[in-house]
Amino acid sequence: MQPLSAQGQLPGEQEDDYNLKDTNPQLGERWPNGGAFGGRGWMTGGERYTTTYDLVEQMFYLYVRVVKAKDLPPSSLTGSCDPYVEVKLGNYKGRTRHFERKTNPEWNQVFAFSKDRVQSSSLEVLVKDKEMAGRDDYLGRVVFDLNEVPTRVPPDSPLAPQWYRLEDRRGEGKVRGEVMVAVWMGTQADEAFPDAWHSDAATVHGEGVFNIRSKVYVSPKLWYLRVNVIEAQDVVASDRNRLPEVFVKAQIGNQVLRTKICPSRTPNPLWNEDLVFVTAEPFEEHLSITVEDQVHPSKEDVLGKINLPLSAFEKRLDHRPVQSRWFNLEKYGFGSMEGDRRKELKFSSRIHLRVCLEGGYHVLDESTMYISDQRPTAKQLWKQPVGILEVGILGAKGLLPMKMKDGRGCTDAYCVAKYGQKWVRTRTIIQTFNPKWNEQYTWEVYDPCTVITLGVFDNTHLGGSNGGESNAARDSRIGKVRIRLSTLEAHRIYTHSYPLLVLHPHGLKKMGELQLAFRFTTLSLANMIYIYGQPLLPKMHYLHPFTVNQLDNLRYQAMNIVARRLGRAEPPLRKEVVEYMLDVDSHMWSMRRSKANFFRIKSLVSGMISVGRWFDNVCNWKNPITSVLVHVLFLILIWYPELILPTLCFYLFLVGLWNYRFRPRHPPHMDTKLSWAEAVNPDELDEEFDTFPTCKPHDVVRMRYDRLRSVAGRIQTVVGDIATQGERFESLLGWRDPRATSLFILFCLCTAVVLYATPFRVVVLVGGLYCLRHPRFRSKMPSVPSNFFKRLPARSDSLL
Repeated sequence: MQPLSAQGQLPGEQEDDYNLKDTNPQLGERWPNGGAFGGRGWMTGGERYTTTYDLVEQMFYLYVRVVKAKDLPPSSLTGSCDPYVEVKLGNYKGRTRHFERKTNPEWNQVFAFSKDRVQSSSLEVLVKDKEMAGRDDYLGRVVFDLNEVPTRVPPDSPLAPQWYRLEDRRGEGKVRGEVMVAVWMGTQADEAFPDAWHSDAATVHGEGVFNIRSKVYVSPKLWYLRVNVIEAQDVVASDRNRLPEVFVKAQIGNQVLRTKICPSRTPNPLWNEDLVFVTAEPFEEHLSITVEDQVHPSKEDVLGKINLPLSAFEKRLDHRPVQSRWFNLEKYGFGSMEGDRRKELKFSSRIHLRVCLEGGYHVLDESTMYISDQRPTAKQLWKQPVGILEVGILGAKGLLPMKMKDGRGCTDAYCVAKYGQKWVRTRTIIQTFNPKWNEQYTWEVYDPCTVITLGVFDNTHLGGSNGGESNAARDSRIGKVRIRLSTLEAHRIYTHSYPLLVLHPHGLKKMGELQLAFRFTTLSLANMIYIYGQPLLPKMHYLHPFTVNQLDNLRYQAMNIVARRLGRAEPPLRKEVVEYMLDVDSHMWSMRRSKANFFRIKSLVSGMISVGRWFDNVCNWKNPITSVLVHVLFLILIWYPELILPTLCFYLFLVGLWNYRFRPRHPPHMDTKLSWAEAVNPDELDEEFDTFPTCKPHDVVRMRYDRLRSVAGRIQTVVGDIATQGERFESLLGWRDPRATSLFILFCLCTAVVLYATPFRVVVLVGGLYCLRHPRFRSKMPSVPSNFFKRLPARSDSLL
């Protein structure tokens, strides 16, 4: 079901609706008067503030831990007891699993009832005997007065459960049996919260219970496997009257790569080619090597094969060469049926390989434009974190109905956040368009020039009586938010409501708003400044770089591996969720994206045109005072040319200070105008959402159309890269990255002072000799100014 759009709004209202909004939530934990019910808790004497969950709104829950029971009476009919416990609070009921024929059961289950929905002053814990037919037998109960329930505040130790004698239904006397229970009032900061049964999701049963809980996931540890195919010996074709045209095919799982055909027909072919794969720990697949003969363009004969375990290969951390090894190939088709013929083989074909697991690279599974982690695979090469990122996922507002249930639209929303190797998934809030999660998570930050991605999805795997969805259903995407950490001021709490924007085949739709609170804390300012001069990726990416096509293919394989591994967790983080968070289709051709990148470049060029118009006005004396001042400055610089560079640096310093007044007050968000999403044509949307390959009927048109889209996608990327470089120039003095702009204007000030005191001829001489220095004195690593520039933020963060 496609959600309804908000096309009935006026243009001005719609534009404001797409903007980021400030919110003022009541963050932090507050315990007024020592408790939530009647002030009889443990805490007295004002309010207590804690910092564990200081970026979310406080939510109170009544917790009931049912531990075990003893001495339960057997049934008079069956002579045995199949006990379970039912916890009842008003209209809400939760029940434990039942045990067959056990008078001393142990459940150890926790129930959580939201305080906002409590409409009763007493809590009942009923112990029942499950009958095979008819009504369950009543064994006894314990009643708690909510006004007497204590309040627990972490980091206090958990409340100790107590034994309670069971009483009869009317409460007039005690009956046989005891139950161990603990009841307390707490918040979502309680350790029991994640695994508790929630009254808000009482309609979810069966496997759906696991799919609504909040979980933390860790991406698998990814490695690049480099297979250097050097040569082979004694390769004999099936037809001994011809010399083979040999190539090598390597396969890991569903990744298949092959070398070129050896140009010379010989039984001892030589290739010396590198084949690079992506693999993940623990290593489950084997490396399969086959030597094949190209008999015909449509026929290939396998001449030999070998399977090698990945755990047997060396892990290297730098570019030092790995020792090569010879491997004997098994004759293809020589199996157990031909075991006697093995004795007839005096010689076997051999292949020469150099195989290693690369630990010095960062395995890219996300676009470098929105990268959240640049650390190499090997932990030995990791550096200390430079900061802490804390994110409070408060809730969402105004979500649209995503599916139909009982004749009306509903949404079961959850939020996923991804930064580095850590993924988090909030609990699913059932059947509401304004869910409140109020969950807080923390990440270590190793590089501030990274992006955290948060996505909101509709859960279609609740099972039980809630719709009966099948496992083949896909969780619908509601929207996504990206935040670049370098645009955040340190130690400041940001509370904003972000619009959730999604482009559908029928146009742009606002799916709701996501309310977030986040704080970036720096651990060492000196270390942070040092990071800005370092390369964006590990040095192996620069010493032995991959080609653009290799990176695209390897990233696609890495995304598949991450999606497959996270899909095996319990509950699974499904493939459609992982692909949406990792921007799996960001490389596809789109007329809308091309237009957006074109107008990004146009906006940069328009600034240069404005400078040209200003100079033309000076020449034409439109403003006589300005023209006179420019003439005086021109004459001074001609008379004293050594003042040109220091004056320019000082001018940039003043411009940077002036622009500080107009610095952005909040992080960037999805910009509909920049993305060219509001004025997109229907035929362009039809092209963007067309399948790849296209579904056009004629084969020739399909081939030409796909080729056009592939080529245009590369052009689109180049245009976007050009626009990104220009926007990084703008951000030097634009305060989008406060630390980078501060460093740059301080550099300009220091440079201006040095250049004022240094003769101009000396500056030119030193600069010229440095640019013309011998290659021996050059490094393959990027320079500090280049690294600093590449870390500057661009407006690509705001693209849909």
